[in-house]
Amino acid sequence: MSNTVEITSTGQVLVKEVAQQIIELQTPAAPVTVEVQTQGPQGPTAVYGLGALSDVDISGKVNKSVLYYDAASGKWKGDSLETILTLTDGGNF
Repeated sequence: MSNTVEITSTGQVLVKEVAQQIIELQTPAAPVTVEVQTQGPQGPTAVYGLGALSDVDISGKVNKSVLYYDAASGKWKGDSLETILTLTDGGNF
């Protein structure tokens, strides 16, 4: 006795015996989810400060400097010209 196996486009598996008996197996049409996990380090963690930004100049920074925009240089600056002690209008520091 020999059998033939046929897989249909809908995922059905048909097993046909010579005696013309058909055994039908159906697989669910639900989507299959595959998860991939990678072990080990995934690369370096980068930590950047304000000085790494091209439009920030903190070369003259002092304790309690305030970051401000200087239109003449087109940069944000943190230096001794503006600190929390030089602010006189509003706020409690």
